[in-house]
Amino acid sequence: MSLKPGSGRRFNEFAGTNLDRLAGISDGIFAVGMTLLVLGLAVPTLSARTEGDLWQALVRLAPNGLVYAMSFMTLGIFWVGQGTQLNLLARSNRNYSWLQLAFLLAVTLVPFSTALLARFPTFRVALVEYWLNILLLGMTLLAGLQYGLRAGLFKVSEMPEIAPLMRGRILIAQSLYAIATATCIFFPTWVSIGLIFLVQLNYVIAPRVPILHRF
Repeated sequence: MSLKPGSGRRFNEFAGTNLDRLAGISDGIFAVGMTLLVLGLAVPTLSARTEGDLWQALVRLAPNGLVYAMSFMTLGIFWVGQGTQLNLLARSNRNYSWLQLAFLLAVTLVPFSTALLARFPTFRVALVEYWLNILLLGMTLLAGLQYGLRAGLFKVSEMPEIAPLMRGRILIAQSLYAIATATCIFFPTWVSIGLIFLVQLNYVIAPRVPILHRF
């Protein structure tokens, strides 16, 4: 059966336009990603069977717990950010949907990046890989925002004020993550991990401290 000229272009006009499906797959992937994070918190094995041995094993698990909490906050922050962007859409198209799928690809990598960093917290390579995952999340989310603005996909009445805030939030956050990661050049990687954790905590709590509230 032959296709009419321009049928491919016509198909692309309808592909990826369903906002409910885009939101649905996003929520599903975030839910799975957040659930998979906990698999890095393995129940400790004990050679002895005393309360003291169990407490020591749990203390040794604390670094893994810190990285787990950090990654859960990472996914939570980006879930809120993407949800805000999707809520402002008036419509979608094929290109925007694929940009969001690229963003979701970065989401699926977070459990691996978390496991790598939790297993090798003193290795700079593991830390940089974790940061690159966050960078990919931020840049794909920003790419979706920028494309949506150029293509006129957002609700026009709400975007003039909100778009610069959304763009600035992503760029400032990525700058803070990069600075925190770069400290591993001069200090142990745990300093960088702690700084990234504090950046995440700032975005989760949004304290009313003047200097922090600007971010």
